[in-house]
Amino acid sequence: MMEGRLQSQEDEITLLKSSLADALRRLRVHDQLIPLLKQQLIAGGWPTIRPQLCSFNIIVPEPYCAGLDIFFTARPHSSGAGPGARQGPPGSHQARPEPLPGGCPGQVPSRQSIKMFIRGRPITMYVPSNIQNYEDLRMEPPVEKLELDWVYGYRGRDCRANLYLLSSGEAVYFIACVVVLYHINNRTQRHYRKHTDCVRCLTIHPDKVRVASGQTAGVDKDGKPLQPYVHIWDSSTLITLQQIGLGTFERGVGSVAFSFAVSVYSHYKTTLPNTRLFAVEFNPSDSTNIITCGKSHIYFWTLSAGSLTKKQGIFGKYKKPKFIQCFVFSLTGDVLTGDSEGNILTWGKSPGDVKTLGKGAKETFQIMRQTRAHDGSVFTLCMLQGGALLSGGGKDRKIIRWSADLAPERECEVKDFGAVRCITDVNGEEVLVGTTRNAILRGTFSDGFVAIVQGHVDEMWGLATHPSQNVFLTCGHDRQVCVWNTEEHKLDWSTTLEEYGLCADFCPNGAVVSVGLSTGRWLVLDLQTKEVVSDYTDGNEQLSVMRYSPDGSFLAVGSHDNFIYVYNVTESGRRYSRYGKCNGHSSFITHLDWSKDGKYVMSNSGDYEILYWDVAGGCKLLRNRYESKDREWASYTCVLGFHVMGVWLEGSDGTDINALCRSHSERVVAVADDFCKVHLFQYPCPKPKAPNHSYEGHGSHVTNVRFTHCDSHLLSMGGKDTCILQWEVKRGGTGDGGERLHSGSVVQIRTMLSCHSATITVPSTISESSL
Repeated sequence: MMEGRLQSQEDEITLLKSSLADALRRLRVHDQLIPLLKQQLIAGGWPTIRPQLCSFNIIVPEPYCAGLDIFFTARPHSSGAGPGARQGPPGSHQARPEPLPGGCPGQVPSRQSIKMFIRGRPITMYVPSNIQNYEDLRMEPPVEKLELDWVYGYRGRDCRANLYLLSSGEAVYFIACVVVLYHINNRTQRHYRKHTDCVRCLTIHPDKVRVASGQTAGVDKDGKPLQPYVHIWDSSTLITLQQIGLGTFERGVGSVAFSFAVSVYSHYKTTLPNTRLFAVEFNPSDSTNIITCGKSHIYFWTLSAGSLTKKQGIFGKYKKPKFIQCFVFSLTGDVLTGDSEGNILTWGKSPGDVKTLGKGAKETFQIMRQTRAHDGSVFTLCMLQGGALLSGGGKDRKIIRWSADLAPERECEVKDFGAVRCITDVNGEEVLVGTTRNAILRGTFSDGFVAIVQGHVDEMWGLATHPSQNVFLTCGHDRQVCVWNTEEHKLDWSTTLEEYGLCADFCPNGAVVSVGLSTGRWLVLDLQTKEVVSDYTDGNEQLSVMRYSPDGSFLAVGSHDNFIYVYNVTESGRRYSRYGKCNGHSSFITHLDWSKDGKYVMSNSGDYEILYWDVAGGCKLLRNRYESKDREWASYTCVLGFHVMGVWLEGSDGTDINALCRSHSERVVAVADDFCKVHLFQYPCPKPKAPNHSYEGHGSHVTNVRFTHCDSHLLSMGGKDTCILQWEVKRGGTGDGGERLHSGSVVQIRTMLSCHSATITVPSTISESSL
């Protein structure tokens, strides 16, 4: 409630600032006109006032006006920069142009402008001269479509038991809304994309073909909750076999497990008040026995006569750990658990204590043995075919191999990639390891481990593509700068900064790249040596955009202090000197682009301004924006402008579009929105409600999009989901298409007649990153 009020107050302040800036700008124009008016009065004449030829509005329907109001106003051409013409009031429904004096209806005057209203802020855009009749423009979806080509990243930082090996030789794991099937030898990917929100858990059937994956609850673009559920699908065909749990879960599904042999359909439910669950599994030798573990407990369940009964494990003389993190079944039938104290506990059945409890005493599950394993939590256990055990540690980041009688045999540390989150056996010697720094490692104790999948571990914003190579750069809140190869689908190199990066751009010569940081500081990195060759600071607020001029002679730096700093660039991008500062925005800079001749800059700000700057003339603000209507732009990343007005959807509030990018061919424009989607529009796109292709896959707001240098691929970057999606641009082809905690944790068992197996699902109730 308080957060909503605070956001509302911040929006009102932003609008007041922008209104004040408009008023000051008009006063300056008025002050400039007064001397001219005085001269004409002294000369004995009156200022010439041209009659208004016409005024008409094209207003979108009433529901659209609630968030984004579009007005089309025809104006006479004049030399002044003032408003000069009246506009239709909001709520007006006049839809046809009035006849022009001495002309036909719809005849185009010499000057036209479009007005958008976002949160009450008027945004004026002038129609280019080559558009004779705005009304006759027809918007079509682009011929180009997108097809998901590659997924960079892995979700290991806050999930567990989410890495398996299929019989096809593919590792299956997830990130964002995509389940990835990665062939570890052929280095190819396939993708299961039927989930509508972030996938949180995964398991495979004993046949190593069928897969169950559960997702979290989410919200749609209107803020309405979306229900979580579980998909059961065939990994060979990627066909969904069954969807279960819809309407049952609330927050999300945190764990799933297949049974080994059940042939009836059933649905059971029980509630565990105030209990956090981490893992659930069927007993491989008896599918009527189920085990769950979590905060300070382990439960042994029995499914009998249509009901579930449980027995709690007895810790007895042993210290009860804060969390039971994981468990496996030994070949002898015992249960081995790993806990937050770093111990491996061996559990077994004990007969009832008849002396104490009498003849009615029942058997109990107690700790038979405690083995000290790791310094810190034991996050994962993996049972090998011969009875040996692998354990993965948190704090010590070690993988330890244990004999069948739990004697340590070998160990290995993976210190550069975070704590060990998950281990999967490949062939008894080779293993796959998932880590908390979102990496998947492959290797053996003898040869060591190498990363086959890597990704960011925190929110990402900075994205830039190389001007001539199949390379792109990303940066984010994890302070990592990563350079990726789109052809080989791998991380070329990365470096760690002192502060987190928010924006980046490659110099046109391709030798260096500039990265803007969160403190007003920006760095220039040499792509060959990977070293910092320049280090500068502009202000003390975060930088939001870096952009080189087309010939590489200038660099424009947009800051949250409302200024654009312009630098001369020499020595092939290795030396910079301050050229000037663009001063005129009343809010922070969000986007900017250079003209093709490298003399002008177009910029957007946080209060929805569109301003134009004469950089060659000394970074002067062009007050007559009409003069920029026919200017050609080397890139188009500004989210506000006549050529991209149609990308704004109904009800947009000004923050719904985080980024956009025009292709180098100037045929299409890609849009990153706040609702986890990537859109593809034709370019230009100057009319509201333009048709487009929409694509899903991200599980968080999409923060940035960029085309590669040859427009063969589009890269999109999620924020909190730490996922980078690489889309192939296909012309005329077919694309892929398109927290409130509950008081108790719910355990559900579902068995499927068609698959002759059972699935157990557990709602997600805890963030692993808090452990």
